[in-house]
Amino acid sequence: MGTNEKLIAMQQLVFATNNAHKLTEVQAAVAGKIKLLSLNDINCNDDIPETGTTFIANASIKSRYIYNKFALNCFGDDSGLEIEALNGEPGVYSARYAGKHGNHAANNARVLQNLQGVANRKAWFITVISLIWNGEEHFFEGTVEGTIREELSGSEGFGYDPIFQPDGYDITFAEMTLEQKNVISHRGRAVAKLVDFLMANA
Repeated sequence: MGTNEKLIAMQQLVFATNNAHKLTEVQAAVAGKIKLLSLNDINCNDDIPETGTTFIANASIKSRYIYNKFALNCFGDDSGLEIEALNGEPGVYSARYAGKHGNHAANNARVLQNLQGVANRKAWFITVISLIWNGEEHFFEGTVEGTIREELSGSEGFGYDPIFQPDGYDITFAEMTLEQKNVISHRGRAVAKLVDFLMANA
């Protein structure tokens, strides 16, 4: 086994999420670099509560929950959309902005409703990753700036992807392939920092 193969073999990480879309995105981003384990892979069916009031707090809650229960190297993330004209909303409450957790259609509809007639459409996505590696916690952040469209466009991705157009592009995240999105997305950028850390510290 070569040096690179040994590094990859050592890097087994649990991603503390029940979100299949997030798991797919990160698996694509780390393919060939890290062996990513899902909660299902470690027989964890727990619904980890997100009781924090910041992205950092929620990411840390997830990673610490898994590490404390299973003693495995792991990471959790928290992500959200912040809109300048809405004073940073939906922010940490992005997944449940319209009330029910994970109702993407309702969340998008509320954003569009709240921005009706508003000229300033500036927004940004943020991802914070909390990695617990050999008992120590490390944080990685990724952001991407853009604007909110006036209507939904595209069928790929999830969440607010159909209404978010990243700066420098004339299409939304939901009109991009997963590979295109991972290059510039908030989660892709945070994961790239995570991978760099692991390659340097494995």
